Amino acid sequence: MIDLSLLNINVNAFPGLYLSNIVNLLPLFLLASIRIGAFILSVPFFGMRGVPTPLRIVVSFILGLAVVSFVGLPPEELLNDLNFIFIVLVEIAVGLTAGLIVTIWFSSVALAGEKMATSAGLGYAAQIDPLAGGQTPVISQTLNLFLIVLFVTLDGHLLMLRVFFESYSILPIGAMPPPFVLIGAGIKAAGSMFIAASLIMLPVVGIILMINVSAGIMTRSAPQLNLFSFVFPVTILSAFVILYFSTGTMALAFSDLIFSTIEALEDLMIGINDG
Repeated sequence: MIDLSLLNINVNAFPGLYLSNIVNLLPLFLLASIRIGAFILSVPFFGMRGVPTPLRIVVSFILGLAVVSFVGLPPEELLNDLNFIFIVLVEIAVGLTAGLIVTIWFSSVALAGEKMATSAGLGYAAQIDPLAGGQTPVISQTLNLFLIVLFVTLDGHLLMLRVFFESYSILPIGAMPPPFVLIGAGIKAAGSMFIAASLIMLPVVGIILMINVSAGIMTRSAPQLNLFSFVFPVTILSAFVILYFSTGTMALAFSDLIFSTIEALEDLMIGINDG
C-alpha cells in the first residue's frame, strides 16, 4: 500500500510569490516599464510599421524586467501620489524624446539617399516601403539596410540601451526633468541631421553636379548635339560607380553617425543631470 503520509507536503516551504503580492507589484512594474516602452516604440527599428505590436509589447516587458533588475522597483508612494498621471506623462516624454533623437539622427541616411537619387535621376525609382509607410527611393532603402547591419554589427543597440538605462539613475522615476533640455536636444538633433546628410551625400552629388555642368557647357558650345540622351545614362552609371567605390568610406561615415547618435543620448542625460 502507498503511504499517504508522503503526500502531506508543506506547500509553504516552496519559494514563490503570493497572488496578492503579484497584484501589488504589477502596477509598479508597469510604471517602471513606461519609459523604456516609449523608447522602444519611437526608435527607428521597433517603431516602424512593419514590426507587429505584440512584439513591441513583449520587448518592452522584457526590457522592463532588465530595468527593474538594474534600478529596482519604484516606491509604492508614487501609486498613491496625486500627480500619478503627471508622472506617467513625464516618463513617456523622456522615453519618446530619447527615441526621437535616435530617429532624427538615423533619418539623415534616408535624406541623403533621397537627394542622391534625385540628383542622379533616380527619383522615379521608388517603391512602397512597408516599414516607412510610403514611397521611398531604392537608394534610401539600401542605405538604411546598410546602416541597420552596421548598427547591429558594432553593438550599437547594446551601447544605446546601456546609455538609456543610466537615465534611471540620473532621473529616477517620479522626478521632473528640465523641459528646455528635452526641447533643446530635439532641436539640436534636427540641425545635426541636415549636417550629417550633407556630408554623406556630398561625394555623389558633387561629382554628378560636375557631370551636369560639363554637359551644360558642351550643349552651350554645340547646340545641335542632343547630349541629354547621352548624359542621362552616364549620370545614373556614375552614381552607381561612386556608391560602389565609396562603400568603405560610407561605412566609416555611418560608424561616426552611430557613435554620434549615442553621444547625443549621453548629452541628453548630462543635460538632465545638470539641469
